[in-house]
Amino acid sequence: MSVPKRPVTVQKYGGSSLADPAQIRDVARRVARLGREGTDVIVVVSAMGKTTDELVQLAYAVSPQPNRRELDMLLTTGERVSMALLSMALNDEGCPAVSFTGSQAGVITDGAHSNARVVDVRPTRIEAELAAGRCTVIAGFQGVSPSTKEITTLGRGGSDVTAVAFAAHFKADRCEIRKDVDGVHSADPREIAEARHLPTLSTDELLDMTFWGAKVMHYRSVELAHALEMPLVVAAAHPGAETEARCTRITKTIALGERTMYEQSRVLSVNSHGDVRWVVIEAPDAVSALAQFEAGLATEALPWPQLLDGEARGAASWAFLVVAPGETLDALARMAGRREGLSVEAPGWASVTVTCRGAHASDFPLALVRRLSEADVEVHKLLFGPMSVTIVVSQEARTGAAQALHLFSAPNEFK
Repeated sequence: MSVPKRPVTVQKYGGSSLADPAQIRDVARRVARLGREGTDVIVVVSAMGKTTDELVQLAYAVSPQPNRRELDMLLTTGERVSMALLSMALNDEGCPAVSFTGSQAGVITDGAHSNARVVDVRPTRIEAELAAGRCTVIAGFQGVSPSTKEITTLGRGGSDVTAVAFAAHFKADRCEIRKDVDGVHSADPREIAEARHLPTLSTDELLDMTFWGAKVMHYRSVELAHALEMPLVVAAAHPGAETEARCTRITKTIALGERTMYEQSRVLSVNSHGDVRWVVIEAPDAVSALAQFEAGLATEALPWPQLLDGEARGAASWAFLVVAPGETLDALARMAGRREGLSVEAPGWASVTVTCRGAHASDFPLALVRRLSEADVEVHKLLFGPMSVTIVVSQEARTGAAQALHLFSAPNEFK
């Protein structure tokens, strides 16, 4: 008679949840308890605290233009520290555990340094350890390219991608993203005190939120979860008594009865990007402009930034509105200084986006800009999507604009 297969849960812990030894030991106690309750646990970890930021700063202190391969080699050390320390703590809790780097765990990527994409997961060593009854701790954010034999990183937030990929491979009952917040909110609770906790979301709602600046998860990880229909749970890594059971459950579809919005024009959330820049390319058409941009990125071994908008500027140039991590924006500016026909404009703009159901083809955008006008916020640009309106404002006005627009997120405020 075969032994029933134990359920598998994948938990990802962010860097702020592993910032010091006490937090690491607390995570170990929680993971060990879950294992004793009959669940096989795969833990994916980020680098401790602000380690990745500190390593990036260190790289640029040594070199004004760090080699992208060497930068990947440097940045992957942060997750390796976290995985080893958590594995030690788990063993001390009586939970046998083994740690693995991304390449040891079988994370197969393309060859792009700094922004690689996962093309396969071949976790033979993870499977063997789980079969032996051991917990596995995996360094997120990293993998290996079989074509180049090089270590790669998945870009900022890439540990979320690692977690979703393993949850899908092992057919986990859920993928838990454990953070320093107790779920997804209608705005960043650190900036807007009135932000509401959202108990349920669909993956397409979270996709829109993360594309437009929500930091709760990496956009690509939500995209992957949506494609693979992997249920997600966002919850606190170190919950108190009052938040132990509180979380946000994200599925591809919301069950009937869990949402009563129908076609009410109501804001679900407000999110923002703090630094929006123009990349201007001298070219007669969009094809030539994007081809030149691609060539420059390839020469400099830089990842693509996130493109928000594009427009022709007369007959001889194109401009693309972009966002990216600070180090990528700085590298783009340096690249522009070395390439003729390419420039980066930093107008001091930010984007503020309201994600909303039921506002398509309505006067909802008018209501939003009226609200901003009442708050004396100047609007520089409007961008429209099937479930969002994005308003480009000055960086100084970003917080005030988000607070003003968040007023619409109160239930049934705007109908």
